[in-house]
Amino acid sequence: MVLEKLKVSMGSFKISIIGLGYVGLPLARIFATRYPVVGFDISIQRVEALREGRDVTLEVEENALLSVLVKKNPSYGEKGLFCSYDMEDLGDSNIYIITVPTPVDKNNRPDLTPLFKASETVGKVIRKGDIVIYESTVYPGATEEDCVPIIESRSGLKFNVDFFAGYSPERINPGDREHTVEKILKVTSGSTPDIGKIVDRLYGSVILAGTHLAPSIRVAEAAKVIENSQRDINIAFVNELAKIFSLMEIDTNAVLEAAGTKWNFLSFRPGLVGGHCIGVDPYYLAQKAQEYGYHPEIILAGRRLNDSMGSYFAQQIIKAMIKKDIRVNGAEALMLGITFKENCPDIRNTKIIDVIKALEEYDIKITVYDPLADLGEVEKEYSVTCTERLPDQRYDTIILGVAHKEFLSLNFEALKKENAVVYDVKGVLGNVNF
Repeated sequence: MVLEKLKVSMGSFKISIIGLGYVGLPLARIFATRYPVVGFDISIQRVEALREGRDVTLEVEENALLSVLVKKNPSYGEKGLFCSYDMEDLGDSNIYIITVPTPVDKNNRPDLTPLFKASETVGKVIRKGDIVIYESTVYPGATEEDCVPIIESRSGLKFNVDFFAGYSPERINPGDREHTVEKILKVTSGSTPDIGKIVDRLYGSVILAGTHLAPSIRVAEAAKVIENSQRDINIAFVNELAKIFSLMEIDTNAVLEAAGTKWNFLSFRPGLVGGHCIGVDPYYLAQKAQEYGYHPEIILAGRRLNDSMGSYFAQQIIKAMIKKDIRVNGAEALMLGITFKENCPDIRNTKIIDVIKALEEYDIKITVYDPLADLGEVEKEYSVTCTERLPDQRYDTIILGVAHKEFLSLNFEALKKENAVVYDVKGVLGNVNF
């Protein structure tokens, strides 16, 4: 009887999305073009900004957001997005999608606190026949073994009898205006075969790129966690190559360009690996593997190498300064960018901070300029003062840390002192590391 209620028609769905960040908001917007959607976030400031059509993450353009916003909680059969911080607005949905962050702590251990709190929230409002779908990156087993019991405890309902679960891993690429949520193929899964079909049908109704129904939630969880682990390992490989070729005085980018002429060569570039996905997800898989008595070697080796790149780039900058007879102690440096990637305001787990801290150990005075980053968040998270305006002065060292489009057209000559170093961490300016 429960399944029949859900199978009536696609018009019988009302969706609540828990967490309106980089993942939740784009998903809420696309679902709201067809269904009644409640977007819930615990941040009152975030919700109030969204109600005005302002998305500080820059993932959803103002016109696109305003086109789906509604001023009251939509009823079944309607469509539109109602943003709220009041848990009472969640109570009449039958689909709950959780899109909260899953970070690691200072010891690189998975921190599922936001996920558990979101599960508690859903447990307080879920009713018989409802489905809760998780999108947050986790290790295999987390949904059914760790999260579902919380919902059972809070709701008094029985899993796979009274309520059901699904897992559809997020594939949002922050700052990417080409590969938006509806254009990225979506992996789906359910806690029973029938629920899997319902979840797949739901996502398939708005995802233009199509869906892939995995045979189980654990398979979908594992698929997500290895996507970014694979990228992490490949980037670690080219980072190691960059270190080797630097010692040999060989241009790494030229080597990769030459090797890339082979049809099956994988294209990766050296650099800093931060953010909330590639620099975090491998630790989730590693911890779960260790619980099964296996110590992953390649995964953790890749993490160690990539985490070392901040200090490596700092050392290379110091060497370049010494070669040009620039006095290191007291030198003035301009760091261009502090977000974790280009054209994106996200500062979570940015590795630019590693470069800054390493250079500060040499008493270098660093000015950080980033027109996209939230200055207050940078100060709060990293105790670094950042400016959103390009300073009117010249520097001993200019470091392109993040390849924001605004930086690519800068007049670097106007920023340099007579004898200065320009260091391109991203390798997008050509041969300027001199």
